[in-house]
Amino acid sequence: MLSELIFFYVANILTLGGAITVVIAKNIVYAALGLFVSLIGVAGLFLMGLAQFLALAQILVYGGAIVIVILFALMLTKIEDFRELRDQTHRPIAILASVFIFVLLAASILLTEIRTTQPSEISIEKIGEMLFNQWAIPFEVASIILLIALIGAIVMVRVGQTDD
Repeated sequence: MLSELIFFYVANILTLGGAITVVIAKNIVYAALGLFVSLIGVAGLFLMGLAQFLALAQILVYGGAIVIVILFALMLTKIEDFRELRDQTHRPIAILASVFIFVLLAASILLTEIRTTQPSEISIEKIGEMLFNQWAIPFEVASIILLIALIGAIVMVRVGQTDD
């Protein structure tokens, strides 16, 4: 029981520490690494909830793919285009909106009755079987859309390089 509590606190510290790093980091690479750490912490929380597949998907899809996409987008953009964006006039509005959303979420969490449920016995094999049998067409459509987006990104980068 004590080891589960320690794991829970470590996962929460990773999640919150990474999220705070994303918000306060001046360097976008550090922010992307903070996002990765935060997503690792969320995967740890999924593991505590006995959702091993979600934990693995969290690490692979979000932790790996999304952070890599952010870093590639950073490398493919011209930093000179963003040097003028140092305007801080919207900062008070953003802080007020953040505090409002936090209070709203905290109130909804505190005022909601927490009910426990029994864990379902669905295995990774069953998820894979459903994904490739029952959900095969939506799965293929999603992969085609991702392929089109990848080809579009390559074309846009090549067109931008010929203009220089």
